[in-house]
Parts: sequence; C-alpha cells; structure tokens
Amino acid sequence: MNQKRESLIIIISAPSGSGKTTLVSRLLEKIPGIKRSISYTTREPREGEKNNEDYVFIAKEEFEERIKKGNFLEWEKNFGNYYGTSKEQFQEAIDKGEDIILSIDVKGARKVKDSIPESISVFIMPPSVEELETRLRKRKTDQEKQVSMRLKESRDEIASADEYDYLIINDDIEKATEELRTIIEDERNNRKAKEKKDEE
Repeated sequence: MNQKRESLIIIISAPSGSGKTTLVSRLLEKIPGIKRSISYTTREPREGEKNNEDYVFIAKEEFEERIKKGNFLEWEKNFGNYYGTSKEQFQEAIDKGEDIILSIDVKGARKVKDSIPESISVFIMPPSVEELETRLRKRKTDQEKQVSMRLKESRDEIASADEYDYLIINDDIEKATEELRTIIEDERNNRKAKEKKDEE
C-alpha cells in the first residue's frame, strides 16, 4: 500500500460504552484535516445511527465476499457480527494527505500496528467497570446476556491498554476531547519536525 509519510494514522480503541464515538465526533469538530474511517459492519443499525455516517451497514454475504477479495485493512467478528476497515477508504485519505482516525477494537488495532508500525494508538478507558456497566444498561440496545458478554470483553480489552501509545480516562468528555486533541497536535508537530530534519 502506498503510504505517504505526511499522513498521521491514529488508532482509537475503547470498551463498548466508553464514549469513544462521542469523543471522536467532538474531536473532528475541533481539528481540521482529519478524517474518520467509517467501519463496515453486518450488525443492525441502532436507533439514530445512519448508514455511511456511523457505519457502512452491509449484509453478511457481502462482507464475506469483501473478505475474499481482500478489501479490508483489518476485520473481526464480534458478538456474531463482522466489523472491518475499508482499504479503499484508508487509501483515499492517505492519497489526499489527510490524517485518518481508525476507530477499531483491540484485535483490529494489533493488526494495523503490525502492518503500519508508525501509526499512533490511543486507548479510551472508562472511569470504572461499574460506570461502564451503568452506561451499557442505559443504552438499552443489548439484552442481559449481551451486556454480560460485553462486560467480559471490556475487562479483556482494558487488560490490553498498556499495548497502546497513549491512555485517556474518559470521566469528563470535554477533558478527554482536549487530551485527545493535544495528543494529535503534538504528534503532528513531531512529524513536521522529523520531516524537516529529514530534508536537511
């Protein structure tokens, strides 16, 4: 894949219910020149979710066909549904010299880090597992069995947080957004300094 060095690739992972989607949306309002990769999924849209904005919702058969064709930068199956990052979307952003955010789970993050080691990874931590459980139950989109499964997976994901370059505790959305903005701006400045040094 032709990756232009000027594009910053930011991986963001978080347990379900940690406020990752809200955090990324707020960040995009504050920082120009950055694009969010819209993941493909086979799960049903939740109330209020829009196709091609929150996710690209497709049928299981189509997703599996895209796997065979090698259309995904990474993909995973979680809770019986597929999730994947489009190579085409990713490449489009790189070709335009845009920075790109990949909002993906821990397993997907490992795959991207392996293939693109210079990518920056950020883990969004909930204030506590208890708070995470409260948020998941408030969402009312999952049955009891799924809430329990998500909490178990969340504990496993939290245990992997030390694999990431940065950690943000989302106990206040404004503070967490500002922390994420600072990380990205610092990384952009580091990249510019390195490019300048390479040119000398």
